[in-house]
Amino acid sequence: MSLENFSIIESTLREGEQFVNAFFTTEQKVQIARLLDEFGAEYLELTSPLASPQSREDCEIIAGLGLNAKILTHTRCHLKDAEIAVGTGVDGVDVVIGTSSYLREFSHGKNIDEIIALARDVVTYLREQDVEVRFSTEDSLRSDPEDIFHVYEAVDELGVGRVGIADTVGVGTPRQIYDVVSRLRQRVNCDIEFHGHNDSGCAVANAYAALEAGATHVDTSVLGIGERNGITPLGGLVARLYATDPALVEKYDLPVIGELDRLVADLVDVDIPFNNYITGFSAFTHKAGIHAKAVLNHPSTYEILKPEDFGLARYVHIAHRLTGWNAVSHRAEQLGVALDDGQVKRLTAHIKALADERALTLDDVDGLLYHWAENGEVSLDGSNTS
Repeated sequence: MSLENFSIIESTLREGEQFVNAFFTTEQKVQIARLLDEFGAEYLELTSPLASPQSREDCEIIAGLGLNAKILTHTRCHLKDAEIAVGTGVDGVDVVIGTSSYLREFSHGKNIDEIIALARDVVTYLREQDVEVRFSTEDSLRSDPEDIFHVYEAVDELGVGRVGIADTVGVGTPRQIYDVVSRLRQRVNCDIEFHGHNDSGCAVANAYAALEAGATHVDTSVLGIGERNGITPLGGLVARLYATDPALVEKYDLPVIGELDRLVADLVDVDIPFNNYITGFSAFTHKAGIHAKAVLNHPSTYEILKPEDFGLARYVHIAHRLTGWNAVSHRAEQLGVALDDGQVKRLTAHIKALADERALTLDDVDGLLYHWAENGEVSLDGSNTS
């Protein structure tokens, strides 16, 4: 297994635009594109220029920004679509057609042989235009594997740059994804891209399994936004790879993830989930006394990610009944408050007793620390005990 040579195809400006609350203006798209480029995403995928006149103009504008990332757009497997896509000046065209029985019957109505014939026409044209070409089967996990392998082998012979496995409805499991990608890896020479939806909560695990099996590219979006429950979140994929080996993601500017999450959350009018990968408000918060003591002694005891590598800091929460005296002592040191261990232990017991009666804030605890240092210990009823 080798995970070193992979690329991110960042699809916030394509898949993400399908999110129910996404109504990006051109200026907002440019802002997102520049920030993704600053992060270091190798590719940015944009909405098909066939979607609307503004979508076509946006492709032209972003393709002309001179970013380091390669600019892609996404089209149906139609020759006319491909011609229009090339005309926008993008670096690559991502072609897609459904291969599951559902889509063949209820969408385009073509059988596998007809799909291959159409693919040959479109891929041959794009290969002549000096653009990168990816050919993807939509709803791959509900397609007959032999059908999609037959299609992939046909376009691989034409010199396509990548073929794509798309778990369009999020039905796949990591084991299934690993199986189909590893089998495909044995049958084609080109790169392999994975696009996974999150309907059943497996998008990050499935993307990682695809890379383990030999995929070279993974589609992501900021916060995972996209159709329905979205796709593999950029931060989630980075967190998973970092947890395996931080060197896998050292090519990216990791602190930019926070900027991206905040920007996109604001633009689509959602809150960043409290448990979001990396940027959730509690992602690096420690509360239980035993955990806090260990983290203060050696952060890796309860942190698989180093917050400082992402431009963040850990927070040891002490204003509650689960707090421990080591955490309270650490807070006293931060504030420059001089209390000996005995005093800190008695204050911790005092904090626990207060927290049993009412919710406390950090300001409450800080006030107690200052008061005990300046005026002596205070009992639960507020009287001075020294």
